[in-house]
Amino acid sequence: MSNLFDLSGKVALITGASRGIGRAIAERMAEHGAKVVISSRKLDACEQVAAGIREKGGEAIAVACNIGRKEELQALVGATNAHWGRIDVLVCNAAVNPYFGPSVDMPDEAFDRVMNSNVRSNFWLCNMVVPGMAERGDGAVIIISSIGGFQGSDVLGAYCISKAADMQLARNLAVEWGAKNIRANCIAPGLIKTDFARALWENPEIHEKSVQHTTLGRIGEPDEIAGAAIFLASPAGRYTTGQTIVVDGGRLAGMVRGG
Repeated sequence: MSNLFDLSGKVALITGASRGIGRAIAERMAEHGAKVVISSRKLDACEQVAAGIREKGGEAIAVACNIGRKEELQALVGATNAHWGRIDVLVCNAAVNPYFGPSVDMPDEAFDRVMNSNVRSNFWLCNMVVPGMAERGDGAVIIISSIGGFQGSDVLGAYCISKAADMQLARNLAVEWGAKNIRANCIAPGLIKTDFARALWENPEIHEKSVQHTTLGRIGEPDEIAGAAIFLASPAGRYTTGQTIVVDGGRLAGMVRGG
């Protein structure tokens, strides 16, 4: 059964991989045999993660990239191909949320940044990587979305819109490239204890509400998202495409703990 989750020899490119969910995915994929590319805006942070993976016997390189800049995304893909010759698994994890509050007060610049970083950059990166996968007749794209893509929000409206768009991007990729054996899926986490979501889980009111409405009675950890990514990248997920896998501790099940 362990062979179902074997990533030996696969090259995995992960954006936003210097911390949080992206780091957990990179470290766990390396443990399952993948050669991983650690990417985020700050090279030193990426190098630390890559060095930690190599110290444990894994293979990893670090490449800095601002996902909002198309030329840097192309350079990221080029550097990966130059070093390892291909990309077998693409994990689009990096995202931004520069605004917290009612949509009516959201500055245009903040809205543009959310949509450009969370949707357009993924669109660009997939279009840069997937044709190479198609030439080899195999590949997996994993986009980290959010349960916000299924819900409205009075404080995270644009972010939720962008995460719903990511789900549709995965479905479109699945349809367009399925004939070439390319699988494209989303993972929709609930509230996870990361620096990215710190403003939410450090807020006592939001934290308590999240825990109350989560059937497991707690928020999640980054590693609990990494497991789903391993499944989707590995032979175990070879017949799964066009889907959004929710990993939220039961939040969307609609049950109130103790209610």
